[in-house]
Amino acid sequence: MTECGARSASWQTCIIDEIVQQTPRIKSFFMRLSTPFAHVAGQHVDIRLTAPDGYVAMRSYSIASSPSSSEVIELAIELLPTGEVSLFFHEIAVVGDEVELRGPLGGHFLWPELASGPILLIGAGSGVVPLMAMIRQRRALAQTVPTALLLSSRTIRDTPFSEELLAVEMADPTFRFSLAVTQEASQRSSDFSRRIDGAMVGDVVSRLPNRPAHVFVCGSNAFVNFATDGALMAGLDPSMIKTERYGG
Repeated sequence: MTECGARSASWQTCIIDEIVQQTPRIKSFFMRLSTPFAHVAGQHVDIRLTAPDGYVAMRSYSIASSPSSSEVIELAIELLPTGEVSLFFHEIAVVGDEVELRGPLGGHFLWPELASGPILLIGAGSGVVPLMAMIRQRRALAQTVPTALLLSSRTIRDTPFSEELLAVEMADPTFRFSLAVTQEASQRSSDFSRRIDGAMVGDVVSRLPNRPAHVFVCGSNAFVNFATDGALMAGLDPSMIKTERYGG
C-alpha cells in the first residue's frame, strides 16, 4: 500500500466495536477511533501490534466504510496463513480489544471527486475493500456517474459484501456488478465462470454507456498483473488505470 500522508498521521488507540464474518476467510472489524478523522474512499490505515516482549508487527489495511462515517471505520481483513496480524484478528481479537492505528493514508488510489466519465472497478478477494468504500461513497453522495464492478472470487460463498452489492445494483440503474467465479459455475447471466481476461473486461466495459475514464484495480500482485493485462487487451488506455497491490 502507498504511504502518502504517513508523516502527518499520528498513532491512536481504537477499540473493536463489532466483528462480522463476511466470508469463511474475511472478517469485517468495526474500529471506534479515539481521534475521529475524515478519509477519502480508497485510503488505508496502518495497524500496529506490540507483543509483551516488545516485538512489533505492522500491516496496512484499506478502509471499507464510506467517508461519511468518521468515528467508526470498517476494515475487512482476510486470513493469511503466514500473516501475523491477520492471524491475530481472526484467531485472537474480540470485541472490546484495543488496537493501535494510524491513518488515513494514501493519495493515489482515490475515488475521483469529479469523475470525467464512467468508472470501472476490478478486484479480487479482500482487494474489493477500497472499491467497496468507493461504491459506498458514490451512493452516500447520490452520485450517478456510471460505474461497473468486476469482482473475481473462487466461489460465490467466498464473495465479500455480495448481498450489499446485489442490493445496490437492484436499486441503482447506473451501477453494474459482475462476478468472475473461478472454481464453480456462475449463477447469473451477467456473471462469468473463469478468470478475468481481456474479453471479459471488454464485455463489462460494453455495459457502460461510454468507455471508462477511470479504472481502479486492487488485489494481490499476481491478480493485479493479469487483471491489468486484461484491461489493456480490452483496449483501455494505460494512463487511466490505477492499481493497488497487497501481499507477495
